[in-house]
Amino acid sequence: MERFADHFERVFKKLLPSPLGIALVLTLFAFILAAALGHPSPENSNLFILWFDGLWGSSTLAFAIQMMLMLVLGHVLALSPPVNQIITYLSSQFKDPATATAVLGLCTLLVAFFNWGLGLVFGAILARQIKEDFANRGIPINYPLLGAAGYSGLMVWHGGLSGSAPLKAAESNHIAEMMAFSNATFPSEVTMDQTVFSALNAGSSIALLVLIPAALYLLAKRTQAQTVTENTRVTIPSQIKNVSISHGIDQNAWFSKAAGVVFLIAVLMQVLRSSSPLGFLTPNFINTLLFGLALWMHPNLQSFTSAAQEAIGDATGILIQFPLYFGIMALIRDTGLASDLSAFFSAHSTAETFPFFTLISSGIINVFVPSGGGQWAVQGPILIQTAQELGVPYGKAILSLSYGDQLTNMLQPFWALPLLGITGLKAKEILPYTTLLMILGGLIFAIALLF
Repeated sequence: MERFADHFERVFKKLLPSPLGIALVLTLFAFILAAALGHPSPENSNLFILWFDGLWGSSTLAFAIQMMLMLVLGHVLALSPPVNQIITYLSSQFKDPATATAVLGLCTLLVAFFNWGLGLVFGAILARQIKEDFANRGIPINYPLLGAAGYSGLMVWHGGLSGSAPLKAAESNHIAEMMAFSNATFPSEVTMDQTVFSALNAGSSIALLVLIPAALYLLAKRTQAQTVTENTRVTIPSQIKNVSISHGIDQNAWFSKAAGVVFLIAVLMQVLRSSSPLGFLTPNFINTLLFGLALWMHPNLQSFTSAAQEAIGDATGILIQFPLYFGIMALIRDTGLASDLSAFFSAHSTAETFPFFTLISSGIINVFVPSGGGQWAVQGPILIQTAQELGVPYGKAILSLSYGDQLTNMLQPFWALPLLGITGLKAKEILPYTTLLMILGGLIFAIALLF
């Protein structure tokens, strides 16, 4: 096991380019596929225009800004004195690197099951803190594996409480409106008890919660650990010297807390006006909550700003690479390639094999369209119609798409960019381990869907 894991890691490090390199390679590959196999509508036949519009679409750029803020504000909150003390205390309780890696994986899975946005920053920040704590104690640890554990939550999110497809399907009249083109009769919605809270998803989730931390523990025991000497912790100054009177507000603790209260009241209003349980958990809600908590937890505005200046560099990957993936998404979606792939698997499926083939097709599409909501928009209509024709339960069909989408997150570095920014790791360092986790997760999902 040890030789295999180390060899696997060396191969990945040798062959994989940077995340930016991967994004550009996928862009060229998407152009080739679209030109060879795509069939865009006559009014949208120019691939370069499709790509250009995808790069700079207002809705997708807004999403990129949401992700940048989520990363930065989560990091700023982690750098506040109270939260930093809590994280430091938790990380100091670990004596054994293997146990630390396994528990980090378990905690990340649980947080991401609750909400994918929180899972994005939680695992990264705690992984970094554990690494720093072990470095200060001179204890060797496999930091790339620790980073992989902090990223593992992205393999459960779409079957969790914030999963795009289950949430959209549960909206009143969503299914009926989406399938309005068909003469057949469909339910107005597919409720969460048929998807997220179903026995199928409960069994799959429990298996992941047990087997993923166990695999991380074994990998940590059998792979090479190194003593990390670099300490990346940032001390945020609570006071500034030689500040003019005009900057007094920046040092006033009560002003910072009062501003934080405004954000937190707005958060409470969102909870109260939500028409469905947990429906308020959107990226905007999370960012407002993080903003308010960070303002409240930091000693003053200067401390908050200093932390933000430290954290903003971690968002570089999102700023540069998210538009590239939006361009890829436009090429694959608007030329019909994603629909064709989904339709191909559906046409060659039986009632027994359809969920498994949906898992495969969804996993492939996620490499090019790493967006749960985007995948549901592309595959949803084909999925629901085929499920009805074959007699497959709608909930099982939706979970098949969700599982495929989240599974190849372990291979696609798109969502790893926040973690890479916070931890300072490279994609080629964590991908050997996330790929092994993907294989394990794939087996769990395949068994659940087939048997």
